[in-house]
Amino acid sequence: MNDPSPAPAPQSGVQAPRWLRILGSLLRPWVRIQRTPEDVLSLLPDDPRPTVYLIERYGLSDNLILEQACQEAGLPSPYAAAERLPIGRRRAVITLSRRPPMFGRAPHPTRSETLSLLAEAVRSAPELDVRLVPVSIFVGRAPQRESGWFSVLFSENWVVVGRFRRLLALALNGRDTLVEFAAPVSLRDVVAGESSTERGVRKLQRIVRVHFRRVRAAVIGPDLSHRRTLIDGVVNAAPVQQAIDAHANREGIPREAAAAKARAFAWEIAADQSHLVVRSASFLLTALWEKIYRGVHMHHFDKLREIAPGHEVIFVPCHRSTTDDALLPYLLYRNGLAVPHIAAGVNLNLPVIGGLLRRGGAFFLRRSFSDPFYSTVFREYMSQLIARGISLMYFIEGGRSRTGRMLAPRGGLLSMTLRSFLRQPDRPVVFQPVYIGYEKVMEGESYIGELSGKPKEKESWGGMLRNLGVLRRNYGAVSVNFGEALFLTPLLDEIEPDWRAATADPEAKPNWLKSAVDVLGERILVNINRAADVNPVNLLGITLLATPKHAMSETDLLAQLDLSKELLQALPYSTRVTVSALPATQIIAYGESMQWIRRVSHPLGDVLVADDKAGVLLSYFRNNVSHLFACAAWVACCLLNNRRIARSSILRLGRIVYPFVQAELFLPWDEEEFGTRVQQTIDFLVARDLLHASADGRIISRGPGQTDAAFQLRALADNLLPAIERYYIALALLVKNGSGTLTSAELENLCTLSAQRLSLLQELNAPEFFDKSLFRGFIQKLRERRVVWNDDAGKLAFDASLAAVATDARLILSREIRHGILKLTPEKQAELARDSAAESDSN
Repeated sequence: MNDPSPAPAPQSGVQAPRWLRILGSLLRPWVRIQRTPEDVLSLLPDDPRPTVYLIERYGLSDNLILEQACQEAGLPSPYAAAERLPIGRRRAVITLSRRPPMFGRAPHPTRSETLSLLAEAVRSAPELDVRLVPVSIFVGRAPQRESGWFSVLFSENWVVVGRFRRLLALALNGRDTLVEFAAPVSLRDVVAGESSTERGVRKLQRIVRVHFRRVRAAVIGPDLSHRRTLIDGVVNAAPVQQAIDAHANREGIPREAAAAKARAFAWEIAADQSHLVVRSASFLLTALWEKIYRGVHMHHFDKLREIAPGHEVIFVPCHRSTTDDALLPYLLYRNGLAVPHIAAGVNLNLPVIGGLLRRGGAFFLRRSFSDPFYSTVFREYMSQLIARGISLMYFIEGGRSRTGRMLAPRGGLLSMTLRSFLRQPDRPVVFQPVYIGYEKVMEGESYIGELSGKPKEKESWGGMLRNLGVLRRNYGAVSVNFGEALFLTPLLDEIEPDWRAATADPEAKPNWLKSAVDVLGERILVNINRAADVNPVNLLGITLLATPKHAMSETDLLAQLDLSKELLQALPYSTRVTVSALPATQIIAYGESMQWIRRVSHPLGDVLVADDKAGVLLSYFRNNVSHLFACAAWVACCLLNNRRIARSSILRLGRIVYPFVQAELFLPWDEEEFGTRVQQTIDFLVARDLLHASADGRIISRGPGQTDAAFQLRALADNLLPAIERYYIALALLVKNGSGTLTSAELENLCTLSAQRLSLLQELNAPEFFDKSLFRGFIQKLRERRVVWNDDAGKLAFDASLAAVATDARLILSREIRHGILKLTPEKQAELARDSAAESDSN
């Protein structure tokens, strides 16, 4: 954000007329300008070419705002810039529309006389060029909370307003004025290749009008038509009409009844976004975030701003809390982009609340698309949104993460987006991954309850009223990091070079679509993880939870926090990962202030403790960033039960385990890159004296178990050890029961029971340790890699190589852990597996 009272830059050359300077001084107290980009001079450095500013609409206020913005940014004023023009003009400003009359309609755009004269001068003098700078001006795009409800009626929209309305807009919303400078355009480059000056000018004006439309759509949203018009378009579309005929024939009902059902589906789905409601919600949410958060921080937003104009942006954030739905759209709006249309579960379509959410841009979807009639209507609605250039936001994980880990992607909305793009591939689509990191989540206790078996509470007015108390608490800071965007066209070129052939059929569902959806979903989650923010609570979770009693001496905790931060800085996971700048001492103090940890004073040195409840909740925040420490944790795991091990063994075992860890944590490297990363991690730990290498570097060793170095290695290893233990549970149960004995469902249920039992025996306070979805994902990965396969009876079959893999676990897991896993007899296991599977089927 800009300084609200920037110091005026020194101006030289010709100044504006005295009467205009007087008007500018009268307007200045009412106008506070936010510039984009903040450092305009980096975009528009000194240039020997004359500069001309292009603005969209003529108006005295716009000229005064432009004059003020140039002065604050240190740019030449329009009057000073006019001195260098090759034609006589008082101001170096060109508008694309004429002055609106006092009464009546606004005039149609016409060719600019100034632009024509400049183009003629450039064409006649080969050495001459002019730098054209498009400048977009928005008054009251996002009124402040203190501005009042009335101000939203006079904020920026798509309507060309008259003088009186513009005056009211300045009076009410002038302190929320956005001025966006664009990259300069060479007049010579545009007109030189045209056959005549007139053709060159027309071409330039078309280019600039498209630019202004794109910027306006990105900043305030597209020009929305009435909801009824959109629904008519959905129902009258050819795919929906065909679905109506098919449904009427299948159900034996009149076609009119089927058409009415399709229209009811569309009304149930469609958003009804209102600029008034969006602006009102903006300053209401400002009050809410200021109350419950200590700060909301964004990183890498400038990357998004560069690509948003001219692209259909699909925002795909991780889903950690119910506040995600409002927080990200709010930040987009407050920082100069339009609020996207947001996919929401139909369970949120409650009386009154549902209507407000629709007005804010929510469209509703059912949890299941098993009804092909409903699916067709929904897909057509998505197609209509994309065709209109309306940005979208949805969560591909399908629901909020209860463990803090990324959930496996669900391809429903991704598939619909791809199929909609295939129908109209003219507008480029880009997926924008977003990482949202909290220091506390409102739903923390309910998440732990659900993982322990409690049913999820359904959304209702009563539930909302009961939960209003959470708004009186403080939840620390929030970080919103924008990951590397994924452009759809290059992705499809990579997966299927001939994908454009599918665009001929609007209902095409090509064979490669599923693989494209799978690849896209995985890359989105990988890029979300590559934009993680590591806050103090994450670091405390990573370190403290590595000890059995969730307690460390202050000296040990300081050392472990320093090690974690040094590891992230020395071996960056990604250029978009951000790490807390607080030193270890302040991280501990912050954790105490947030009541995550408490200090136990002792004469021999204070001890920091996370109590039982806090420890379980901290596991959620540890899991947010566990992927960042996966390589270091693997190396430490290999030295956990071995004083010495060959470097080659670390790499060999790592390549066996990595595909499963990669699938669970959505890691970005292939197996070769993972090997390189492991080598770099070993070298880092050796340089830190936590490990030792032989003279030739082939043997890696650690010190005795009582040393500080061994303690730090154990703490690192604990980040990945539960996953290795889960894998061993599944492999050991398979081997012990034999090939062709268990189905996938029986193995999944038996793994869950065994993990629950082991967590009781070993006092594991990680709720996700016996999460059934993690076992399901591991079993699926075993099948994908043909480690196991289904025999003719539907049982899981495998060969002798699986026993060798299970044997390798002896190098990683302790004897106590292995004994606890293997203690159940095969007969008892099979009985439990059948009972548990039958119970799951009945539920």
